[in-house]
Amino acid sequence: MASLLLAVIYSIFISLGLPDSLLGSGWPVMHKEFNVPSSYAGYVYMSIAFMTIISALLSPKLIKRVHTKWIIISSIFLTVLGLIGFSFCSQYFMLFLFAIPYGLGAGAIDSSINHYVANNYSGSVMNFLHCFYGVGAVISPNIMALALKYAHWNEGYRWTSFVQIGILFICLLSLPLWKKSSKVTSSEEENKELAGIRETIKRPGVIFTLIAFFAYCSGEATCFLWTSSYFAGTKTGMSKELIASFGSLIFGGLMLGRIISGSVSDKLGDRLLIRTGIIIELIGIALVALPFPGYIIDAIGFVIIGTGMGPVYPAIQHMAPINFGKKYSASAIGLQMASAYTGTTFMPMVFGQLQENIGIAIMPFYVLLFALINIAFLEITYKKIKK
Repeated sequence: MASLLLAVIYSIFISLGLPDSLLGSGWPVMHKEFNVPSSYAGYVYMSIAFMTIISALLSPKLIKRVHTKWIIISSIFLTVLGLIGFSFCSQYFMLFLFAIPYGLGAGAIDSSINHYVANNYSGSVMNFLHCFYGVGAVISPNIMALALKYAHWNEGYRWTSFVQIGILFICLLSLPLWKKSSKVTSSEEENKELAGIRETIKRPGVIFTLIAFFAYCSGEATCFLWTSSYFAGTKTGMSKELIASFGSLIFGGLMLGRIISGSVSDKLGDRLLIRTGIIIELIGIALVALPFPGYIIDAIGFVIIGTGMGPVYPAIQHMAPINFGKKYSASAIGLQMASAYTGTTFMPMVFGQLQENIGIAIMPFYVLLFALINIAFLEITYKKIKK
C-alpha cells in the first residue's frame, strides 16, 4: 500500500508543475491578442502568486486540522477551475478573476505534500518527487505549443485542464490508501503537536532561510515566465511554436537536475547538493549572458540553469525538520512557501518593467543576482544553526 501511495504522490507532483509554465509559454501570443504590453504578464503572475502566498500561510493550520488527502483533493480541484477559467478568457482583466482559484490551489497542496514527504521520506525520494514537478512543467509548454500550431492558446489551457482532471480522478480513487497507510496515520497524529508560525519564526536561522528561498524562487519564477519572451526578444527567425516550446527548457533542466540529485542525495547530503547546484546554475547563466550567435547555446544555457536549480528547492524543504525540528517543520515549510511565492509574486513583475525599459537581454544578470543572494543567505543559515 505504501508503494501505491507513493506512486499517487508522484502524480500529485506532476499536477503541481502543470499550471506553472503555461502563462510564460503562451504569453508572447496572448499579450498581442489582449493588446497589452509584454510586461503585463507580471501582473497576472503576481496575482496568482499572491493567492498562493495566502494559501501557504494558511497551510500550517490546515495541516493541523484537515487530513492531507482532503487538502490535496480540494487544491487540485481549484487549479482545474483556474485552468478552465483561463481557457475562456477573451479580455485581459478576466485573467485576474481566475487567478484566484489558480493560485489558491497551489500553496496549500505544495506545503502539505512537502511537509509530509520531508518528515517521512529520504532526500532521495524528495528529489525524485520534485523531478515529477518538472515532468508536469515540461508537459504543459508543449501542450501550449501544439495548441498554438493546431488551434488557439485557449486550447492550451483547456487541454492541460483535462490532464489535471485525470490526476484528480487518480487522487479520488486513492483515498482508501491514505486510511490504510500506517505511516500516514502516525504522521497525522504528529501533526496535532505542531508549533505555530509565531513560535517557528523565532527559531535560529529561519528568517535567513526565508530570504534565501525568496531569492531562489525569484530567479526560478523569472525563468518560468520570461524564457520564451527572452528568445522572442533577442533572437530572430523562429516560429511562435518553437518560441513557446522554449518555455520547457528551464523545466527540462529542473527535471534532469532532480533525477541526478535524487540518485546521489543520500550520499552527498542536502547542503553539498545545493552548493554544487548553484555552481552549475552559474555556468548556465554565463552561457546565456555571452553573446553567442543563434539560439542553440542559449537554449543549452537555460537547460543548465534549470539543472543547477534542480536540487535547491527540494533540498531546502527536506532540511526543514533537520534544521528546525519536526515540531516546527510544518510552519517552517509554510513560511518558506510564503516567502518563495513572495519572490514569485513581485520579482518577475519587476523584471517585466526592467526589460521593457532596458531590454530583455538583461535577464541572465537579473537571475545571477538572485543566485548569489540565495547561496549567501543559506550559508549564513548554516552558521546560525551550528551556533
